[in-house]
Amino acid sequence: MSDEESLVCNGSKSELANHRTPKTDVDPVFVENLRRKLKYFFMSPCQKYRARGRKPWKLMLQILKIAIITVQLVSFGLSNEMMVTFKEENLVAFKHLFLKNYQNSDQDYAVYTKHEVHDHIQYIIRRYLNLRNLTVGNHALEMIDGIVTPLSVCQKLYRHADISPSNETFDIDPHVDTECINVYPISSYENDGLASNMNLTLDFQRLLAVNIILKIKAINLQTVRQLELPDCYDFDINIMFDNHAHSGQIPISLNTDVQIKVCKNWNVSGSTYSHFLLIIVFDCVVVCACLFSLILCTRSVCTGISLQFEYTTYVSSQHSKEVSWSERMEFINGWYILIIISDTLTIAGSVLKICIQSKELTSYDECSILLGTSTMLVWIGVMRYLSFFQKYYILILTLRAALPNVIRFSFCAVMIYLSYCFCGWIVLGPHHENFRTFNMAADCLFSMINGDEIYATFTKLRDKNYLVWVFSGIYVYTFIPLFTYMVLSLFIALITDTYETIKHYQRDGVALSELQAFISECKDPPDSGKYMMDEEPSGICCFCAGCS
Repeated sequence: MSDEESLVCNGSKSELANHRTPKTDVDPVFVENLRRKLKYFFMSPCQKYRARGRKPWKLMLQILKIAIITVQLVSFGLSNEMMVTFKEENLVAFKHLFLKNYQNSDQDYAVYTKHEVHDHIQYIIRRYLNLRNLTVGNHALEMIDGIVTPLSVCQKLYRHADISPSNETFDIDPHVDTECINVYPISSYENDGLASNMNLTLDFQRLLAVNIILKIKAINLQTVRQLELPDCYDFDINIMFDNHAHSGQIPISLNTDVQIKVCKNWNVSGSTYSHFLLIIVFDCVVVCACLFSLILCTRSVCTGISLQFEYTTYVSSQHSKEVSWSERMEFINGWYILIIISDTLTIAGSVLKICIQSKELTSYDECSILLGTSTMLVWIGVMRYLSFFQKYYILILTLRAALPNVIRFSFCAVMIYLSYCFCGWIVLGPHHENFRTFNMAADCLFSMINGDEIYATFTKLRDKNYLVWVFSGIYVYTFIPLFTYMVLSLFIALITDTYETIKHYQRDGVALSELQAFISECKDPPDSGKYMMDEEPSGICCFCAGCS
């Protein structure tokens, strides 16, 4: 049974008299037909089957959608996993190729002397010039119109800087200039005279950063084993020597911006298109199923709006009253809205996936977001059919009833939480790496609420300034009891209290709304045969209405 019908059945007889009493005579046949139409609208799929003998197509379609959409998501996820693995492994390979003496465990890879800076820059250039002889992968330098794209060494400098720490004086122009030189692989640089041939001069007093930019191309061949065509990758590599702090330490970082493109010319010996065509056909089946579901759910929403208009017109004309918004919203099934959104996202994601499979597009991230979100929503949408079984639907009923109180409570809790975040960021940020930025402070405090980072926070501040250490103790000792013992406990109490209220309503019943009381006066059971008289004309509209 639906929530609406269960509330009708649980109401006492005295409550049925609360519905609006008409002021004028009205055709009793019209009123009874309206009650019967409304009662049929709020029936469960099984009750509708007994009432009109129509199979619950929409229920069966949603179950089918769960199966095929999940299979589609797993198939795309495996392909996406290979793409992510390829990018991550290339990033590690580039760090070992271009960063001198790099180790995977190096968290703070940096240089400390002028000689080391020049040595590392020359090392990167030499590795770039000999890339084809060094790499074990299928890497190559980018070529445009037969010309190899050069490596660029760009330095950012203050326009003028005269700094004398010994005299505690400085004269600086904060405007930043950028100077670049290009290194072509065809240039005849000698290893010993590389620095002089490049004509690279670094003024460390003015220097803010050195960016070495190079472009490398690769092909992901591992997808061939999954009977998929490989993609071509463009890696825009930026190796940055960061001297903004002028602290004596110049951290070195390597970042890549990856662009996935369709390979121009390709050939896979002995390949057939059967597997590729099966994937495309399966995706088309998913699109058709979701399109059909979208049409059915849209029509159900339109039917609800039409019945709402009919009911409000009747109440307004016969009782001179306005129907409340809570009763109006009973005609709008939120689960149908959820399924419509899910179907729209699935159709868009499936079309994008077909384009990716056919190598027309390479928008993996966009497709992942669409398919991932749609799959999540389609699984949640099945909860709509559990609403006809109150014991299985208790979670949704509790969350829906507790939501207003939880939002009000969370608003107050967030204000206190943000106050601690700002305070921790400003006071503890200079002394503790977990509070170094506002986002890191917020993450650290959230971890402390869940019982993590408490001991580490104390130990890292133990050797700091005594005043800061005392403040950190007061800060942590007030935050932990407030949020762990009070805020979380009150939050759980709100949910628990709502859960007990819902169980009480299910056991003892709840007062009927005027709409439910009006419908409850229809005593015709689903298998009475009277609902057959209210059928719509035959055709596709009739079929769609029976699928509700």
